[in-house]
Amino acid sequence: MTTKEETAGENLDKMAENLARVEELSQRLIAALSARNPANPTLDSPSQELFAKAAASYWAEMVEHPGKLYERQLEYWGQSVRHFMEAQQQLVQGQRPHTPDEAGDDPLKGDKRFANPLWNTHPFFHYIKHQYALNARAIEEAVQEVDDLDPVEKKRLNYFARQIVDMMSPTNFLGTNPDALEKAVETEGESLVRGLENLVADLEANSGEMLVRLADESAFELGGNIATTPGEVVYRNRMMEIIQYAPATEKVHEIPLVIFPPWINKYYVLDLKPENSLIKWITEQGYTLFVVSWINPDASYADVGLEEYIEEGFLTAIHEAKAICGTKQVNAVGYCIAGTTLHLTLALMAKRGDKSVKSATFFTALTDFSEQGEFTPFLQDDFVTGIEKEVAEKGVLRSFIMSRTMSFLRSNDLIYQPAVRKYMMGEAPPAFDLLYWNGDGANLPGRMTVEYLRGLCQKNEFVNEGYEICGETLRISDVKVPVMSVTCETDHIAPWKDCYRGFQKVGSKDKTFLVSQSGHIAGIVNPPTKKKYGHYTSDDLSGQAADWMEGASFHEGSWWPRWDAWLSTRSGKKVDAREPGDSDHPPLAPAPGTYVRVKAKL
Repeated sequence: MTTKEETAGENLDKMAENLARVEELSQRLIAALSARNPANPTLDSPSQELFAKAAASYWAEMVEHPGKLYERQLEYWGQSVRHFMEAQQQLVQGQRPHTPDEAGDDPLKGDKRFANPLWNTHPFFHYIKHQYALNARAIEEAVQEVDDLDPVEKKRLNYFARQIVDMMSPTNFLGTNPDALEKAVETEGESLVRGLENLVADLEANSGEMLVRLADESAFELGGNIATTPGEVVYRNRMMEIIQYAPATEKVHEIPLVIFPPWINKYYVLDLKPENSLIKWITEQGYTLFVVSWINPDASYADVGLEEYIEEGFLTAIHEAKAICGTKQVNAVGYCIAGTTLHLTLALMAKRGDKSVKSATFFTALTDFSEQGEFTPFLQDDFVTGIEKEVAEKGVLRSFIMSRTMSFLRSNDLIYQPAVRKYMMGEAPPAFDLLYWNGDGANLPGRMTVEYLRGLCQKNEFVNEGYEICGETLRISDVKVPVMSVTCETDHIAPWKDCYRGFQKVGSKDKTFLVSQSGHIAGIVNPPTKKKYGHYTSDDLSGQAADWMEGASFHEGSWWPRWDAWLSTRSGKKVDAREPGDSDHPPLAPAPGTYVRVKAKL
């Protein structure tokens, strides 16, 4: 039997071991933080002018209607004091709080952050939870009472107030998170040491920036267990590699297909694993497929703009695909920002009389930016000016800035809860391919970033007076080729209603619009075998987006087969399958190529 003395000795040994690990980790933590190269500080929060305007409006309301504000404040004080007294009595008398069913009131019901039963049964945690809900409601009501801000500023104020509320959740702090405290007791503090190890590892991996890595990066290898569809790099310039995929059928359509993925992320979201790979599925339907893999730019690309992406990227890829296949035309696909730029490219080709593209498909592509949606807080002058300063100094918009912005749109799911699990619970991140891809970001060239934000997002020139580029003034109405737009019902990056509004303005007489269920990624990467998400179709593009949806037909299953039916009629006769490259385009490297392996440096 183990004596008390032996157990105590083992515990002391364990404590000494953990303390030694903490000391080592502390040194690594300091070293990691010293390597930090922060972004321009104006990108960390809105200008103080926004809060000054809100405060002035709030106090003006108090002067004009003091009774209403005093009533609000007294109500808040009364609820807080009464809540404190109830909690104190329960603690002194050893009573448990009323359960939500008994009290008939749970302000955070359904919030998975507060799933632990202790939030309802322990007086301390019950008090903390309900006071947090009370404080959150007070902030929200105060924001709503700010009346004389214009709609854009009000929307920004709402967003940043919500960020403050989410950040101050008691679940984000060890002393008020019962899950983390229980885990620490259960593991004799081991979970906290593991959490510190996770924190230090993330800081070291991100040059001192506080970015939560969401996936186990050691679980994936490009070309090993993700991005495995066989193919060859058949062309390379400073902007891109072109991958031609090996045929999966004996016969293929004569007209090849060229996919332009967004350069904000890497292309292999379309080829994560065989069972959900759109790239693999396309080759199995009998198409000769080319996919562009964009360079991950460094500071030497500071002066690269949208013109270089069009001339050295889109037009060059189309030319090389035609040359390899011996055809006069290709079909093209543009995803997200590449879909926006494909619209520009097609408008330019129309001006030049170039008929190299037979049809174009757009995945979640915005062209009309008159409604800025959830990105409104970040598309105002203070933030865009901050980005201009950042890229002027660094040459690129570093990937972590874009990643951070995207994450804050879903901060509880993408920042705080993963941080709690990793840093307070000591849990290892999951081996999840999509999250691995999400963390494998890309930089954006400085000039291109500013051109996109100022000319397209802020001024909306492509659908208004015209966007000047490549020596031409381009308008969306210049696009005349047959087009199909695939959008996603719950997409918060490119909302389907905004995509629809821009698509209506396309000059083509042959237009097909489709809405897939789910979001920006899952709605596109939606293989037929999963039978998970359906889609909506309607030929009537004359009304508003709500009218289109009201008249649309719902179809079970993936939109991929419907797109194949549309695309195949525009892809010519069947010919013998083509192996990648030719005598003028010898294979340079097997897929997924070399550019995709370049990691963004912070």
